[in-house]
Formats: sequence, structure tokens, C-alpha cells
Amino acid sequence: MRLLKEKTMNIVERFIKYVKIDTQSDENSSQTPSTQKQFNLAKEVEREMLEMGLTEVSLDNNCYLMGTLPSNTDEQVPTIGFIAHFDTSPDMSGENVNPRIVKNYDGKEIVLNEAQQIISSPADFPELLKFFGDDLIVTDGTTLLGADDKAGIAEIMTAMEYLIAHPEIKHGKIRVGFTPDEEIGRGADKFDVDKFGAEWAYTMDGSEIGELEYENFNAASAKISIQGRNVHPGYAKNKMINALHVANELVQMLPVNERPEYTEKYEGFFHLIAINGTVDEASVSYIIRDHDRQIFENRKKEMEQAVAFLNARYNNRLKLEMRDQYYNMREKVEPVKYVVDYAFKAMEEVGITPIVKPIRGGTDGARLSFMGLPCPNIFAGGMNFHGRHEFIPVRAMEKATEVIVKIAELVAKL
Repeated sequence: MRLLKEKTMNIVERFIKYVKIDTQSDENSSQTPSTQKQFNLAKEVEREMLEMGLTEVSLDNNCYLMGTLPSNTDEQVPTIGFIAHFDTSPDMSGENVNPRIVKNYDGKEIVLNEAQQIISSPADFPELLKFFGDDLIVTDGTTLLGADDKAGIAEIMTAMEYLIAHPEIKHGKIRVGFTPDEEIGRGADKFDVDKFGAEWAYTMDGSEIGELEYENFNAASAKISIQGRNVHPGYAKNKMINALHVANELVQMLPVNERPEYTEKYEGFFHLIAINGTVDEASVSYIIRDHDRQIFENRKKEMEQAVAFLNARYNNRLKLEMRDQYYNMREKVEPVKYVVDYAFKAMEEVGITPIVKPIRGGTDGARLSFMGLPCPNIFAGGMNFHGRHEFIPVRAMEKATEVIVKIAELVAKL
């Protein structure tokens, strides 16, 4: 399939333009979007959508951007959608991103920042060797890159541009949607599924080339507040209750081998993400994850039991706040498995071996699937997301764009 050779620089230039716009979200904000700077990218993409000729383009006050590529066939074809997110992770700065292209990667160390001696080495990141001979886009070592998920946006936009330029490729109505705040778990909060109007969609938010995912974690967050009792340490016997020690007891009650650093594939975990406090008061924050719904519920019970045990021991000084965040989309996607089959076949037809595996995380698509929009996840191509060693092969972006075009073509052949 000869596709996008004339657009190769276009997608690279588009991607680099996007990543230079800071869109980091803020989990401490209660607004939508959580940071107003996400509008800077949204308005740029909106401008491009109008310029290339998409219709029904709308950017709302919450930074949800939608548009339509109208059908170019007289056949009855389902309306499908492609979705990506504007924001980058709060885990590392997305300000003043300074990407560069490593041409024809030679398999050796990549010096990201000579002054600060920041190096991406295959010894630390063996996945680099999978891309020997490829052109890689890397950071300067001081920020993340933002391929999660600006690569997805660039791929969707380039695919729409290509379909407009090649009307001989027949397709039905295609809806595109871009969301804020995915990285802080709120990307689907105010997504209008009815307005979007697609029968199903795909998030372009996976990692390595070939990834195709329709299973993800069930997810919950847990915050435990601990009220200690501070007494002068010289007179503390039988009086002091050190909130920090109680916090440590809680941590030690949960299984060590069920932490993220010791788990893989379908294995779930308890992940300690923050512990703060003093002798007088402390807080512990966890995220709880599992692919199996029953095991997930059991994990939540285990957390409740640990807190109950310590409350019995320390006279109700712990308060647990736990809430579900999202569920495994497999429950909603499996009954319409053909939506996955289209993506699988599209990958094969553009020369990619599909890698079907569970997401050890979540995407907007997980929640959207439970909102009535079945939404598997397709690779965007980036690697080592959320940190200074993030990179993306140019070939992966090209192939992701080809997959989008091919899905549109296959659905029109129903």
C-alpha cells in the first residue's frame, strides 16, 4: 500500500509543532480543562481541521474538540470515530519541549543532553534496539516528549488530510474527537457520546507499533487519612500515636509481591503513590488495579480490612476514601468484537503484525466503552512515555496513520 510517502515530513512537522505546545494537565485542579493552556493546542488543531475541510467542527468550553469527515460513498456505512487527548502527564514537565530527530539510529547510546550527561542507552532501554535503522524523535533530556498523546492527534489529522486528498478511497462518515485531562483520569468526564454520534471508535493512544488493546485494568483510588496523637517524646510512653508509623504499618500489611515493580501481564497490584505527614497526622494514597473484576473487588476489600484492623488497634484514627475510576472495557467490547477485528485486519494489510495484549493502565476508551461507545485502543507509536527518555520512531507514526486510513476503507466495504 503506497501511502503517506509524500506526507512523511508533514506528519513529523505536525507532531513537532504539537509537542512544542505545553499542555500538561494538573490533578490538583477541579476545573475542566484542568489547565487552560490545553486550549492552545486545541485551537491550533481546530484551525487545521477547518483549513483542511472537515465539517461540524466544534470546540466547547471544556476543551473537547470534534469534527467530521463526511462520507464519500452512497453505500450505508457505519459512522466510526478516532480519538486522542491533548494533555501530557503531570509526571514530568512538558514546557519548552525541544525535540530532535536521530536519523538512521545506529543501535548505540543516544546523548540527549551533553551538558547534563543525560543518555538513553540500550543497556537501560533495550527496546531501542527494535528500531535499529529507524529515524527516532527524542527529547533533549529535560522534559518529556509528549508522544502520549500528541502522536495520536498528529496521526488522526494526517489520516483525515490524506483521505480528503484521495477521494478514490471510499469511506463512511468519520468523526474525530480530542479530549483534555486524560492523563489525570478525566478525559471522558464531559465527552458527549450522543453528540459524537459514532457507532464505535478507536483511541490512538497505545505505545509500541502493532499494539491493539481491548482489555484494561479495573481501577480504583484509595486515600487513607490518619490522625495521630503527638506528645513530647520525653513523656510519650503509652500516650503518643505516631501517624507516620501507623501509615507504615498499613503499607506493610499489603502484599509486597503485589506492587507494580513485581507484576506484569494480567497481574494486578496495589501501588503506593504518596505518603505524607507528621507525627500528628499523615495520609497515604494508593491506586488499586486488576484486570479481573472479582479480584479487583477483593483487592478493595483487602484495603478495607487493613484499615479496619488498624482502626480497631488505634481507636478509629484512620479514614478511608476509596472510589472506582474505570473498568475493564473488555466487558463492553467483546460483544462487538468485530470492531477489534477491523483494526486487526487493517494492521495486517499495511504490513504490521498485531500485538493484542491487555493495557496495564487505562485510556479514555475504557470509560467511553461504558458510556455506550465501544472504543479499543490502537498504538500511537511512542515509547517510554511520561519521562525524559521518551521517544517515537517516525515509521510508527506513519504506520499508525496508514492503519486509520485502512480501517476507514475496510468499514466501507462492509
